[in-house]
Amino acid sequence: MSKAFTKETDDAEEDELEPAQRLPVGTKNYMTPVGHARLKAELESLLKVERPKVVEVVAWAASNGDRSENGDYLYGKKRLREIDRRIRFLTKRLDNSLVVDPEQREATDQVFFGATVTIADEAGQEQTYRIVGVDETDIGRGHISWISPLARALIKAREGDSVRFQSPVGMREIEIVEVRYEAIP
Repeated sequence: MSKAFTKETDDAEEDELEPAQRLPVGTKNYMTPVGHARLKAELESLLKVERPKVVEVVAWAASNGDRSENGDYLYGKKRLREIDRRIRFLTKRLDNSLVVDPEQREATDQVFFGATVTIADEAGQEQTYRIVGVDETDIGRGHISWISPLARALIKAREGDSVRFQSPVGMREIEIVEVRYEAIP
C-alpha cells in the first residue's frame, strides 16, 4: 500500500512514548516552571529556527528539478514531517499542562507534586527524589515522574510514614525522612 493512503495520527508520537512518559487518560500534564519553560523553548526553536531552515532547503532542492532521486528534497521532506509531528506533540503537551511551582506551596510535611523527598530503605540508605512532570524525568538527577510507582506511593504520605510500593525488583518498603518544597534547578 502506498504511504499516501495511510493515516498519520496526532497520537503517533504519544504511541511511541515509553509507558512511563504517557499521561493517564483525562489528566492534566503537571509540570514545574522549569520543565514548562524547557518545552516552550524547544517549541519556539522548532517553529522559528529549525523548520524555516528545512523549508528553505526543501524549496531549493525542489527547484533543481527531478525530485525522485534528489536526496536533499527527500531527506528534507522527511525531516519536515518529523518536525511537524514534534510541534503537534509539544503543542498538545503545553496546552494540557498545569504549571505547579513548588516554591509557592505552603510548608507541609505531606508529599505532593513538586516535593523534594528524602527516603530511607530497609538498609537505612537514604536517597532524595524530586517529584516532577513526565517530560522532566531524569533519574540521574533524582527527578521522578509523578506517575511513577515510587511517586504514586509517596504522594499524600507524610514525614515519618512508611510506604510500600512495587519496584522492578519486587515489593519494597521505605520510610519518608524529609519533605521539602524548593526551587528545582
